Amino acid sequence: MDAFILLFTLAIMLAIGVPVAYAVGISAIIGAWYIDIPLEALMIQLTSGVNKFSLLAIPFFILAGAIMAEGGIARRLVNFAYIFVGFIRGGLSLVNIVASTFFGAISGSSVADTASIGSVMIPEMDKKGYPRDFAAAVTASGSVQAILTPPSHNSVIYSLATGGTVSIAALFIAGVLPGLLMSLTLMATCVAFAHKRGYPKGERVPFRQALKIFTDTLWGLMTVVIIMGGILSGIFTATESAAIACLWAFFVTMFIYKDYKWSELPKLMYRTVKTVTIVMILIGFAAAFGAIMTYMQLPARITEFFTSISDNKYVILMCINIMLLLIGTLMDMAPLILILTPVLLPVVVALGVDPVHFGMIMLVNLGIGLITPPVGSVLFVASAVSKQRIEQVVKGMLPFYGILFLILMLVTYVPALSLFLPKLFGVM
Repeated sequence: MDAFILLFTLAIMLAIGVPVAYAVGISAIIGAWYIDIPLEALMIQLTSGVNKFSLLAIPFFILAGAIMAEGGIARRLVNFAYIFVGFIRGGLSLVNIVASTFFGAISGSSVADTASIGSVMIPEMDKKGYPRDFAAAVTASGSVQAILTPPSHNSVIYSLATGGTVSIAALFIAGVLPGLLMSLTLMATCVAFAHKRGYPKGERVPFRQALKIFTDTLWGLMTVVIIMGGILSGIFTATESAAIACLWAFFVTMFIYKDYKWSELPKLMYRTVKTVTIVMILIGFAAAFGAIMTYMQLPARITEFFTSISDNKYVILMCINIMLLLIGTLMDMAPLILILTPVLLPVVVALGVDPVHFGMIMLVNLGIGLITPPVGSVLFVASAVSKQRIEQVVKGMLPFYGILFLILMLVTYVPALSLFLPKLFGVM
């Protein structure tokens, strides 16, 4: 009954439109009251939830991504990607995905990826004769890999939700192969569509112009080298790399590219602080909510429920995938990671699934939720940027849903995709 009160309250709060963070907090308070836990104990859990050094990575990565996104890096990455794939039939759709791959490795955000790359690529694809819904679908689906590859904010949140038992560095490196596989598979799909529908080819970029584009883009791409190179070499931690990446992004944007006005910086800082505040409030309330779930022994009950369904690891993983896909259509990614990780992680660990591997499974699942109606934040951004109705974008997305589901199955049932690189670099 106690678990029912907790979850029913959360469902009611969400149904009547209470913001997710506050819905989680109110549910935790009511749950604590029902099982007679002092509110002081709840506040201790809340404050300890945000009092973690590793959380500093989130504001720094968000700020670095915002600076680069508004400082002209998106346009430069599009030009850079055009050098490699622009001349192929359907090349602009490939440029879209390659640029998203690079940008995702700088911003770590699918929403920022869709907004920045989409604002450049969707009008350009429309001008060259690509259907606008197809352009929006390519942009949205291509941005999903941003939540897998470093510096993914959601990997940091998952690490926090595991109680710090999974390192951020391991998650960052684990996401590289699944992210690249996703990009390559989407590119192959776009090539197939291009030949079937007769999309145009582009022109090859002359060598001198390509060299100039590469030199110009290299400054921004160094952000990726700083993040990954520093972590893999052991020079600094993931949190320290976030701070250094932020300083580098500021230097490149304001002193090298000079596309961003100094007068706009206060507005950028305000938007970043606003975003970080929302995330931190959510993390604090989720920590309290997770503590109440533990007091109610909800994780143990869920584990018992899943193991009663089957003793086959693959069957249970499929059940979890289906559940995550369904819930991901109704709630945003960060709160789901914070709420569901403490519940599901004991289940999969009991089955012998590595926590890093499960992190990738969860990220791919909930990443698909970002582009799935009715509550897909990336889908809404793609619709706004492309000036298409949600229904039109979803129609264009249908083939890509199938491709992303295939990637999910590969990530789920081929653990080496997630675990090979972390083991190779000795971070797990």
